[in-house]
Amino acid sequence: MLIGVPAETAAGETRVAVTPETVKKLVASGHTVRVQAGAGIAASVTDAGYQAAGAEITDAAGALSADMVLKVRTPSDAEAAQLKAGAVVIGMLNPFDAAGLQRLAAAGVTGFALEAAPRTTRAQSMDVLSSQANIAGYKAVMIAADRYQRFFPMLMTAAGTVKAARVVILGVGVAGLQAIATAKRLGAVIEASDVRPSVKEQIESLGGKFIDVPYETQEEKDAAEGVGGYARPMPASWLTRQQAEVAKRVALADVVISTALIPGRAAPTLVTEDMVKSMKPGSVIVDIAAGKGADGIGGNCPLSEADKTVVKHGVTIVGETNLAALVAADASALYARNVLDFLKLVVTKEGALKIDLEDDIVAACRVTQDGQVTRK
Repeated sequence: MLIGVPAETAAGETRVAVTPETVKKLVASGHTVRVQAGAGIAASVTDAGYQAAGAEITDAAGALSADMVLKVRTPSDAEAAQLKAGAVVIGMLNPFDAAGLQRLAAAGVTGFALEAAPRTTRAQSMDVLSSQANIAGYKAVMIAADRYQRFFPMLMTAAGTVKAARVVILGVGVAGLQAIATAKRLGAVIEASDVRPSVKEQIESLGGKFIDVPYETQEEKDAAEGVGGYARPMPASWLTRQQAEVAKRVALADVVISTALIPGRAAPTLVTEDMVKSMKPGSVIVDIAAGKGADGIGGNCPLSEADKTVVKHGVTIVGETNLAALVAADASALYARNVLDFLKLVVTKEGALKIDLEDDIVAACRVTQDGQVTRK
């Protein structure tokens, strides 16, 4: 099969869908891989590196006109116009982007959105959300440490003792857990909050303290359990109590990292403007949900601005929306392995395309086929 890998054109996107490691395996399986010139430069992969692994270097048209196109982000209008009818496009195609899915359907391609893979044990090796969120959690802490004008660890020096930074993590999914682990390695004192009681042990195992908000009704308990590995919207009664508890911790925090996202919904507000006002001057908020708030601008904090760093009420608020792209080499390496594992489900050992809709992962990821949007 002819597999094309174009350079990403979305603003700020530095990742690439294949690495020399995965190219070598694809070529060994009998595929021809064409990579657009310069596609991996931002991820520290040269054209020569791809060629050494067996890939051919081509232009954008050569990559986009292949039988199968591997992408990081959903194709733009210009890219979609160059796709071959009947081709397969695999990438993070955003299954909640109706316009993007319609664009792929109109191009006559079969699209697979890897973010839609179920959160099951079998799908772990191709879970792009987890692999990229892991990187985002790490990078969020590193950015916070850079913006914070004090040390993270406690230091005892001849000039006196410096207290450890207090870090509050809001939302303890994959990104939140990595943020806890990274902040702990840097010597911070950590508290973390999540709607799911099951994460308490995970937080404590990484050296953090769980901000506990008791459940008072069965409705609250049921919602807290989540579904499919994701959090669910919580009842207003519990959110009010949680907000009061979190507000106390945020007022004392030096750094807040918020990671709470619910697929297909606006990000919940966890850090209000009043909370920001209560924080110490020089404190830092890194809002991983920036740009996904109810207004499409804010995130877990309504003062966040997508892809901008702003100072409000003396607090620095970082709104980077693509943290994984700031660690492009490792992010691409992990993503490329996710893609390679997914290909094993839709490509036979003989190299032929086989779309088995009896496979729950394949069926969940398929978003377009035969000119139709299949995502429901």
